[in-house]
Amino acid sequence: MNKKILIWSITAALAGFLFGFDTVVISGAEKKLQLLWGSSDMFHGTVVIGMALWGTVIGAFFGGIPTNKLGRKTTLVWIGILYTVSAVGSALANDPITFAVFRLIGGLGVGASTIAAPAYISEIAPAKDRGKLVGLYQFNIVFGILVAFLSNYLLNNIGENAWRWMVGIEAIPAAIYTLFVLTVPKSPRWLLTKFRNSEAVSVLKTINPDQDPEKLMKEIKSEMENTVPNENIFLKKYRYPLILAFLIAFFNQLSGINALLYYAPRILAEAGLEESSALLSSIGVGVTNLIFTLLGIFLIDRLGRKQLMYICSFGYIISLSLVSAAFFLNWEGSFMPFFLFLFIAAHAIGQGTVIWVFISEIFPNHLRGSGQSFGSSVHWVLAAIVPSLVPVLFSSIGAGMVFLIFAVMMVFQLLFVAFMMPETKGVPLEELSKKLTK
Repeated sequence: MNKKILIWSITAALAGFLFGFDTVVISGAEKKLQLLWGSSDMFHGTVVIGMALWGTVIGAFFGGIPTNKLGRKTTLVWIGILYTVSAVGSALANDPITFAVFRLIGGLGVGASTIAAPAYISEIAPAKDRGKLVGLYQFNIVFGILVAFLSNYLLNNIGENAWRWMVGIEAIPAAIYTLFVLTVPKSPRWLLTKFRNSEAVSVLKTINPDQDPEKLMKEIKSEMENTVPNENIFLKKYRYPLILAFLIAFFNQLSGINALLYYAPRILAEAGLEESSALLSSIGVGVTNLIFTLLGIFLIDRLGRKQLMYICSFGYIISLSLVSAAFFLNWEGSFMPFFLFLFIAAHAIGQGTVIWVFISEIFPNHLRGSGQSFGSSVHWVLAAIVPSLVPVLFSSIGAGMVFLIFAVMMVFQLLFVAFMMPETKGVPLEELSKKLTK
């Protein structure tokens, strides 16, 4: 693999590290903040903590605009600036509203990064390595989560302002990332869609000196000839990739992954295993996630996207059915942590690794940012809705029924993989565009 492509891909994927760090770092500070400001549970949950999530949704909805208009690289630079401003502002805040506003700014960076980073990497990567290179983004998310938990642990006892250091320390990797991303070239495919051919040729020669850039230029020109000015992803001819992006994001959240991550201690308590909750501590979940994400990245260009989704679907169905059965049959003992770790492993090797790769591949070059934005928006809206319903559903229909519903949804995911999902492994982006556009 070209070393330059690897370095540029890792640099862009570091946006995922900041995504994971920013999302989780608040967990170490939130109790201290509620005590400090005397916030009610409702205000604390929806404003102080929840504002970052709504920033993520907004960033996902609108992040496709700068990704398409300004370019992938420029958007990645602005994402780094948003993370840096958010970290510094949150650390210096003296009231909950100011804190929430700066957390919202960080959320915008998270949402936009799920669009710009996978799009950029997919457009500079050779087809044979595209899966593992885009998968670096997901690896960095998981790695960022682990580092955030470790950072919180180390900073927890440094005094009454420990929370400021917890949220503020993110400014260091954010600033470093911003400087690094300034060194990457612009996406050659984006440059060609903007008719900046000489710049694109220069980048293509740097990326792959042995390949004739004229061939790619002809393929992209051919793709552009079949488009109309100002078209969008909601045209009838793009219905198939649109449905694919919707369904993979839909099933990602209907597996219950975020519900489990947010409510693991509650789930264990419901099962009568409160003393075992240490087995599902944040570090344990993070390590399992990291190991199986690495395995997924190793396999994605070898087995393909569909094969990982098959493994994931069967793993989901088995683990969720066992969790449901544990509630219905009142199984006691140490079964539940094992079932939940199996669930996390199934997610990490499949959906966790595949989703951002797959969505970044299935849309044509000139609409990749918009398509990525659509899939990301579906993901984040459901990520907000599904976990918020879990406490209500637990008390109304019971935990066993909730996990049974998740298991049934994963049967539908299996059918989606078998009958609708195309294999994208090793196929050039322009060829995929021809296949998936009606």
